[in-house]
Amino acid sequence: MFQHQGDSRFALTQLNKAFMAIGLLSSSMVMADTATTDDVMVITASQTKHPELTAPASVSYITREELDKLVVNDVAEAVKKLPGININPGTPYGRNEIKIRGLDSDYTLLLINGKRTNSRDALTSAYGNDFDLSSIPMSAVERIEVIRGPMSSLYGADALGGVVNVILRQPTEKAEGAVGYQYEGPTEGSGGDVHKWNVYAGGSLIPDTLLGNIIIEQSSRDAWRTNQSLNPDSDVLEERDELNIFSSLKWLATDQQDIDLDLIYSKDDRDADWNNYGNAVNNVQKLERINATLTHNGYWSKFDSRVRYNYENSDLKDDSGLNTGVGDITQTNNALDGQLSGYVGSHLLTGGAEYRITDLKNNLTLSKGSEDYSQSAVYLQDEFNIGDLAVTLGGRFDDHEVYGGEFSPRAYAVYSITDNWVVKGGVGKAFKAPSLNQYSDSYAVLACRGACYVVGNPNLKAETAVSYELSTGYKTDSWGATVTAFNNDIDDMIQAETWDRVKKELTYFNVKEAQVRGAELSGWFDVTDTVSLSANYMYTDAKDKTTDKELTLTPKNTANVQVDWQMLESLYTYVSYQYTGEQYVRTDEKSDGYGTVDLGAQYEAIKNLNLKLGVTNLTNEKRDETAVSYDYIMKSRSIYAGASYAF
Repeated sequence: MFQHQGDSRFALTQLNKAFMAIGLLSSSMVMADTATTDDVMVITASQTKHPELTAPASVSYITREELDKLVVNDVAEAVKKLPGININPGTPYGRNEIKIRGLDSDYTLLLINGKRTNSRDALTSAYGNDFDLSSIPMSAVERIEVIRGPMSSLYGADALGGVVNVILRQPTEKAEGAVGYQYEGPTEGSGGDVHKWNVYAGGSLIPDTLLGNIIIEQSSRDAWRTNQSLNPDSDVLEERDELNIFSSLKWLATDQQDIDLDLIYSKDDRDADWNNYGNAVNNVQKLERINATLTHNGYWSKFDSRVRYNYENSDLKDDSGLNTGVGDITQTNNALDGQLSGYVGSHLLTGGAEYRITDLKNNLTLSKGSEDYSQSAVYLQDEFNIGDLAVTLGGRFDDHEVYGGEFSPRAYAVYSITDNWVVKGGVGKAFKAPSLNQYSDSYAVLACRGACYVVGNPNLKAETAVSYELSTGYKTDSWGATVTAFNNDIDDMIQAETWDRVKKELTYFNVKEAQVRGAELSGWFDVTDTVSLSANYMYTDAKDKTTDKELTLTPKNTANVQVDWQMLESLYTYVSYQYTGEQYVRTDEKSDGYGTVDLGAQYEAIKNLNLKLGVTNLTNEKRDETAVSYDYIMKSRSIYAGASYAF
């Protein structure tokens, strides 16, 4: 099955790797007494372990085993079929963003092993967060956890809509390795072929003392053109060359302490001819990123501790025919955080503090050439039980150098009617401070396809939201289902002015009130020992309450259905259907809904040698004229094939 709700077929050996990756808590700190050996644990919802069914949030996940069966090039493609997710076209040229429960991708916080990754100040939202998503080598992913709903009480700003936490593979004592190759290509148009390979090696460098691994992943995609485009001289998908290297060292200093050093190097080069009112304009962007994290984990008799330093540097060359020159842009993030977690009586307390500094240099958009700002925060969470009722209370205070202080409280409760049936829900307040390009009047971004600038507005207010959800879930060894209702009331939502084809300078403004509400349904069922069915559906009502108009690029209905069939012990197959409903692409222009069908197979030819073959968009579905007029063109029917060998 694709979407497992506590599926017993996942082995706990995979969980141990995930917990090592996070490095937050020892195995002694488990709140849920009802957990069994078959329960799948999640950790992002509270930074403590919980079975998925009783976790204090709406949680979904995808594992390494599931990713290996699919054609997945980045994190967005990995999570697109999970409940509550809509993959939004951040730009018309193949760059995607993750939207959770209808909220803009700016409200989706991306974490790697529980820590932020962010280059938005260098790239701005207009480019999408696709560069952040593509910086993570997919062959290094152990699992991905998605929290739907606000998590500012733990993670601060940008977690207003939810959290995507990518947990990477960690080294073990056992020596292991793997190599893999994957090809994908569209069946119409010209170009678009993707070649991707990876190599992995890991194990003990010094037995019982020093563990290490390294993962290298390289991919290249040709630019893709199709006669669907209104401008035959422009690319629909940009040319893209990527190199990602992830390496991790774990020093087992003592039985109670270990030290981790994680390094990620990524290189992402893009080249495309963009459609600019009928003219083709060449755009070249080259991003080089280094991310280094040093973590000390302590597992003491009364509590666990973590101290972590994270350094991230993104260097972007922005050479566009729409720019007035070549951009030389550098964003540097430095973050230091610490956390303690342990029991005080029957209460599991988790508290911590962090300090972050962001420095940006941009010769194109910053009139002063550079700008920096800092943020600090403290947080505390309390988990306790009252009979069959598990309560989680938390709060975080963030202090932004420009916007001052903001307190984000959260309360969540889970009531276990039986070991298989729970009712849970909560309320939380979240916030998002304006980004640098939004609040600084020295920051001017070229927009309107080169015809205007969008200048920051220093009078903007921070966005705040109060969110509610109520859910009930039931699971057995053979089936499970969840129903959830949610409501987000957002004050001072930040929007960019719409170009009237006359003004040369636009800016940002606050929408006084916006509301995003809806419902989610998800379930899975083992039809037989070899056939399983999973499905999810989300209804979203997203409006600007001031104008009573729907928010753009937010479909009312999204749905996913998948059938998995283990035909033979060595042969797995699946067929899936994804539906995206009608949505406004501009304030008064609506695009029709569309659906796609994918199918694939994985075959173990010999021990540890896996082959996969499949088709995406089998029926060659296309977007309607309204979407195409804004260059939102869906990739045509594509075939993929791959091979991997583990040793």
